[in-house]
Amino acid sequence: MTPVAKAVLAIDLGTSGAKAAVVCEDGRLLSVGRARVDTQELPDLGAEQDPEAIWSACVQAGRQAVAGADAEILAVATCSQYSSIVPIDKDGRAAMNLILWRDQRGRPEALARLPGARGLPDGLLRKLRWLRIHGVPPLDSGVDALAHMRFIMLARPEVYARTWKFLEPVDYLGLRLTGRAAATPCSTFMMLLVDNRRPDSPRYHPTLLRYSGLDPDKLPELVPSGERLGTLLPEVAEELGLTGKVAVWTGINDTHAGAMGSLAFKGSHAAVSIGTTSVMVTHVDFKRTDVRSAIASAPSPLPGTYLVLAENGIGGRAVEHFLEKLVFSTDGFGDHGLEHKFEALERAVAQIEPGSQGVLFLPWLAGSLSPSEDVRVRGGFLNLSLQTTREHMGRAVLEGVALNLRWLRGAVERFAKRRFSHLFFYGGGAVSELWSQIIADVHRLPVHQAAEPEYTACRGVGLLALSRQGLIALSDFDRLVPVRRVLEPRPGPAERYDALFAQFVRAFKANRRIFHALNP
Repeated sequence: MTPVAKAVLAIDLGTSGAKAAVVCEDGRLLSVGRARVDTQELPDLGAEQDPEAIWSACVQAGRQAVAGADAEILAVATCSQYSSIVPIDKDGRAAMNLILWRDQRGRPEALARLPGARGLPDGLLRKLRWLRIHGVPPLDSGVDALAHMRFIMLARPEVYARTWKFLEPVDYLGLRLTGRAAATPCSTFMMLLVDNRRPDSPRYHPTLLRYSGLDPDKLPELVPSGERLGTLLPEVAEELGLTGKVAVWTGINDTHAGAMGSLAFKGSHAAVSIGTTSVMVTHVDFKRTDVRSAIASAPSPLPGTYLVLAENGIGGRAVEHFLEKLVFSTDGFGDHGLEHKFEALERAVAQIEPGSQGVLFLPWLAGSLSPSEDVRVRGGFLNLSLQTTREHMGRAVLEGVALNLRWLRGAVERFAKRRFSHLFFYGGGAVSELWSQIIADVHRLPVHQAAEPEYTACRGVGLLALSRQGLIALSDFDRLVPVRRVLEPRPGPAERYDALFAQFVRAFKANRRIFHALNP
């Protein structure tokens, strides 16, 4: 009789929904599940999600994965999008919707107009102190979790009064799974309140707490990364289809999980993820911040190490926008809807020569992040001609996202003090061999295209939990992380992209004043 495999249920909560996978001790994904979460767009750049809908999506995805797996599931591990906030009352219920990471209602100029904001503006001396202690100061864009908490305090005082704890999404999942409201230096990174100089001995720093204006009692218990959070609540185990005592480990951010699932916590490479946003991640052994390029090292789930978290801004969402709003839209011009939009894009652009006849796509549809943060720049197409077709524009979108990542890579390599040997490509965009080849050509580097790339974060957090259960070692990750194929850069296309890249960076700088005038 074949022994039943030992496994972990890994849940990855992203901006657009939840994914789950049963991760076996040999690295295989025995089964998977997924469910969608909708975002509510609000005035003044607000963005919220229903916490109950989030929880339901995670349960639905987890139940699908469990139902399809023949394994002994020993633990549940979670990761999620971050820099988002759920205020929780004393009964463990959400006091209002989750404020999503891209919500800008907490930007400084907006908060300054609200009653009670006196003393909150963070001047230069305060920001320098923030840099030294934590590593990241409050952001002018207002997309950090501290800004979201301040927004609730000033703009929703009745919610703030009911709030028992402010939780990042992954810690909200931990509360629903175990009944315990706890957080780590990983999950609270964008709350900006933890002393990250000694991440293995976590504490909220009293000076940063005073600067924040928040009641410290409203913050969750802070524990080291890698602590066992507790045991799965019986009623939740029943919902998920699990039996017996199931351990729950402290959660991590999805970028941390992607680093584990792409081996970016070690080696000489960097990992690139293209999902809703584009992210580059690699490892360093120091705490440092490059303010000019908006790059910082953050505490890693592994003791004594840091990860470089470099957010490039809109990535796959730019492709979705092009397809849904410009090509396959349903509007006053007619119903052009199509179910399999990305497959149609790949067919349409496959015959277009690299470089798209000089058409440049600028991907900053929601402002730019690293390596040059500016919330007022926007996207668009440059250099259209009478010969330009939708196929050229479609390929230019894929190339524009890749060029933006090349711009970011230069800053990350300088930060990490090494040239990267190759890129490990994961996330929804990595399903595409065409896009993988474009990235290899644009960067002049080999690209390791992940196997099952949409579930890399699930695999990463699952393998991490299996190591914490004592079933595997970190040294086993090399053989447990599969690569679908390696794509080498091609000299001809690479030369064309070198020329396009120079104009891509010039386009950002040259159009900046125009964008500022149009988006005051």
